[in-house]
Amino acid sequence: MSRKIDIKSLDFNNMGSWPREAKAMFCGLMALLIIALFWFLFIGDKRDQLASLEAKEVELRKSFDDKQGQAANLGALKQQLVQMEQQLQQMLRQLPSKNEMPDLIVDISQTALATGITNELFQPGDEQPKDFYAEKPISLRMVGTYHQFGAFMSGVASLPRVVIMTMHDISLKPKNATPGTAGANDGLLELSGTVKTYRYLDEEEVAKQAAPAANGQKPANAAPAPAAEGG
Repeated sequence: MSRKIDIKSLDFNNMGSWPREAKAMFCGLMALLIIALFWFLFIGDKRDQLASLEAKEVELRKSFDDKQGQAANLGALKQQLVQMEQQLQQMLRQLPSKNEMPDLIVDISQTALATGITNELFQPGDEQPKDFYAEKPISLRMVGTYHQFGAFMSGVASLPRVVIMTMHDISLKPKNATPGTAGANDGLLELSGTVKTYRYLDEEEVAKQAAPAANGQKPANAAPAPAAEGG
């Protein structure tokens, strides 16, 4: 049977005289202390790193699954891209061509006159080529009624070619409006500002636009000419 160890009777200055049971207990306690210190100094930090790496692994797996799904659909996506490019080309071909643009400008002006609108200013500026289209700014100042402007927009929309007009710095206000003169102009409105209409570039013009970019240069776009008064 093992003897009961009296810790108070142990001489810590002469550990060699301890009973065998006391030596074994002391060695066990020292082993536990070393293991605890090793865990605290080395293993504890590694557990935090392990948790961080496990979270990163989950994120990478999710990213891999997403990219794998995209790769599986790559063929279908490429086919859709080709179809979209074909549709874009068809839509561009519905815009006016270079040769049709002068007549289109005249048609827009004549449409305004046909609805009873007065063109106090209708000044086309220089074209500004973009990647695959060109925009034509038109400085204008028109006078007419609300219904005449509505008829004008309807007439432009019914022109044979697809006409896209965007408005920039447009102002619509009563003609010669001054305080206390409401209704004095029979509902006449003045529309002024700049509109832009667009045409498609032919293959030669697209190639000309792409050439400076291929050489690392910026395509030079002409600045709009100053607007001049006209009837």
